Amino acid sequence: MSEAISRKIVDDLVYLIRCAVNGTEVDRDRAGAMDMAALYAAAEKHLLTAVTAMALESAGIRDEAFTQARGKAIRKVAAMDMDRAAFLDELEKKGIWHMPLKGAVMKDLYPRLGMRQMSDNDILLDPSRMAEAGAILERMGFACEHRSSAHVVYNKAPVSSFELHHRLFGADQGHRIYRYYKDVKTRLIRDEGTRERYHFSDEDFYVYMVAHENKHYREGGTGLRSLLDTYVYCRQKGQDLDWTYIGEQTEELGIRDFEERIRSLALHLFGEESLTEDEESMLAYILSSGTYGTMQHKVSSKVEKFGGGRSGKFRYVLSRVVLPMDTVRTVYPTFARVPVLLPFLPIWRLLRGLRSRRKKLAGEWKTLKDK
Repeated sequence: MSEAISRKIVDDLVYLIRCAVNGTEVDRDRAGAMDMAALYAAAEKHLLTAVTAMALESAGIRDEAFTQARGKAIRKVAAMDMDRAAFLDELEKKGIWHMPLKGAVMKDLYPRLGMRQMSDNDILLDPSRMAEAGAILERMGFACEHRSSAHVVYNKAPVSSFELHHRLFGADQGHRIYRYYKDVKTRLIRDEGTRERYHFSDEDFYVYMVAHENKHYREGGTGLRSLLDTYVYCRQKGQDLDWTYIGEQTEELGIRDFEERIRSLALHLFGEESLTEDEESMLAYILSSGTYGTMQHKVSSKVEKFGGGRSGKFRYVLSRVVLPMDTVRTVYPTFARVPVLLPFLPIWRLLRGLRSRRKKLAGEWKTLKDK
């Protein structure tokens, strides 16, 4: 795909999204002349097929791939809403404090159901009661699919998924952000009429949203959906937010400059204003990342963080082989309980990876060699 055509597809995609979230009329002639296959590929990469489909349908244009994606997104949101409501009710009954995060909150700020596609239900909860929460999900028909140092993933066919978070950021994300969110419950507000359900203030939700976006931006990249979330949030709540407080908190986190830049880009891009040179550069990086970043960005970011060059590569490999004990206790509890097994953990992880994640590992190794 040539650069000129690629940019045209981006412009078309942003135009349709802009119309959908702002409630403006889509130019039928312009939409009808778009390359639907290329448009769909770009929208899918950034998890924006549903909002794009809604814009096209408002102009009377129906494409089978987009129509199916829109229907799937709506069904998924509905299923996940039902599962989330049932799960949160159980947490409340069990006296387990909890708070919905990210898409579970953002989806309700978009103009229409299903417009903001969801990957999973992200829930922060009492870290001392993760096992109880997981048992609730298992009784609901979910199965544990993955454990990381910060969360556990549970899935249920065909579309429902949960990420249970026992913390928002780990120590590996940097001392400032780890310290800021370490005792996060002190920053939360109890939902009216509940004992154990909490939420951030509007300002603190925005600060967390930007901090999370910054994490992905630094580590592997973040896609257009995150940028659209920033735009929608600022459009819905921006006039009532305490921007002085937000500036103070982002300064404490070391992300004030990032917040100002990403907010400016979002407001300009989806508000149909000209972009600065810096914003064009940020947009190019975001467009190359996709929703969850790329392996190339992730490896490059970590190697540079470790000092670059051969030394950076060596330290990167070492970090992938030797895990912090905090991570071992969370992700590989059996090895943590039986210390004599710890020397065999790297071998076990490698063999498991070769069996279930061979392509990903090969891509990671190739990226590291080529850097």
